[in-house]
Amino acid sequence: MIPHPTLHSDLSVSFELAAGATVSGDLADAVRLALPLLDLRPGDSGEIDVRQDAALGAEAYRLTTGSRGVEIVAGGRAGAFYAAQSLHQLLPDASYRFSEQASWPVPGVRIEDAPRFAWRGLHLDVARHFFPKRELLRLIDLMAVHKLNRLHLHLVDDQGWRVESRAYPLLHEVSSHRPRTAVNAHGEPSAYDDVPHGGYYTLDDLAEIGAYARARCVTIVPEIDVPGHASAILAAYPSLGATGERYDVLDRCGISPAILSPLPPTVEFLTAIFDELIGALGETPYVHIGGDEVVLDHWTGSAEIAAYRDSLDLSTSVELQAWFLRRLADVLAERGARTVVWDEAFVGGGLRQDTIVMPWRGMGVGRRAAAAGHDVVATPVFPLYFDYAESGSPDEPRAIGDTITLGDVAAFRPAPEDWTDDERARVVGAQAQLWSERVPDARTVDYKLWPRACALAEVAWSGGAAGGFADRLERHLGRLDAIGVEYRPLAGPHPWQRRRPHRPSEIPMSERMARIEAMTHDPESTRPSL
Repeated sequence: MIPHPTLHSDLSVSFELAAGATVSGDLADAVRLALPLLDLRPGDSGEIDVRQDAALGAEAYRLTTGSRGVEIVAGGRAGAFYAAQSLHQLLPDASYRFSEQASWPVPGVRIEDAPRFAWRGLHLDVARHFFPKRELLRLIDLMAVHKLNRLHLHLVDDQGWRVESRAYPLLHEVSSHRPRTAVNAHGEPSAYDDVPHGGYYTLDDLAEIGAYARARCVTIVPEIDVPGHASAILAAYPSLGATGERYDVLDRCGISPAILSPLPPTVEFLTAIFDELIGALGETPYVHIGGDEVVLDHWTGSAEIAAYRDSLDLSTSVELQAWFLRRLADVLAERGARTVVWDEAFVGGGLRQDTIVMPWRGMGVGRRAAAAGHDVVATPVFPLYFDYAESGSPDEPRAIGDTITLGDVAAFRPAPEDWTDDERARVVGAQAQLWSERVPDARTVDYKLWPRACALAEVAWSGGAAGGFADRLERHLGRLDAIGVEYRPLAGPHPWQRRRPHRPSEIPMSERMARIEAMTHDPESTRPSL
């Protein structure tokens, strides 16, 4: 079973679970939704009995299967949903396929389970390459199977804006597409595919995605990355920029000097965008505002911005960025949402105390954020950047970096043992990032995420990969086959998955991480790849 439950004991009994079986109890709807192919029917009593026990945590559950059927005791709707996911993994792989089979054998077990971490996330960059709504709904279903519960959507970057805005319609009319995309690797001569790329989610799409996710115990975390990474925004509304210059939607990888102005009209603009996002998604407890890789040169060189900075009694552009991000966090707090940022925003200082920090540049800066009293979601490049290659073999498809293996993910511990108890308590979870510069389509998403996301699911649920993970994963791949996931085989890619060959890096991952983490000690070191 993946993720492995807290306690699992086998019983010397079993029974047959028939399609159309009856499920009873106040939380029966969660069980029925988790097991759609079993066509379960609601009733006053039946083969599956679901009860709520308020003494359990909201995501905790007890699952017992025996000769009389299935008993689920859950702390809340999420617990019942996860109990049903565990029940499903007890069934044969065929139960994940639509078929006319009438029943499935269920072994006798007693399971007691609860997650170690509240935040068990996947991040998908839909800005560099757009993925249609149907792919997000499918990804939510796959997350639910693995008890992952946060889908972080990177909705805007230099390479595209991906959300309808009725307040600022040029964003989706102008900024959601580009005429071509760079296909060369770093260090190679520039080369482009000359294929237009684009797309965006309507507000109605977001409403559907939000509702679909909530029903499956997944929270959508939208990200509007500011004040940098702003080329796409400034292609539509150049007056919001620090210079007033119009930019093109970026057609290459890397960072642009494009930056939003910190002046009041920009705050008004972003407030309107937040209102549209939250209004469409519905309940939105978290909003990510980026704060990473910001090129502050245009702020420093602007007399108007310098005068505004002085009026706030601030001394540097770094302090002004901290003020700007805190102002946005205040706006979000007024709307009931906690702000999430990348670690550069923490290094710059001045965050609201309730801001959640994602330390992509390493857990060293994550520890400093935790020690400062911020909640932390572990997101380090190594081993949680899934756009990196799964091995150093040239058989791997072209990747942004290398190498992060399945074993690297399984060995990760979000709350290291050498941290203090208070620091460890601040780690609220872990999240894998899939940036999409080298991920052009949904088949590549499957390849990059799975089975590494299976390891992430276990780490985030259990605190670390439990014993027998390799054997359990091999068994689990049969379920992914039945669902139709085009994962990377454990032995390496299929011939049709290779595509353009990967070019292994000459810089060891340990050295790369040391360089990145060293930057976290300099508040002005915000642009490592410009």
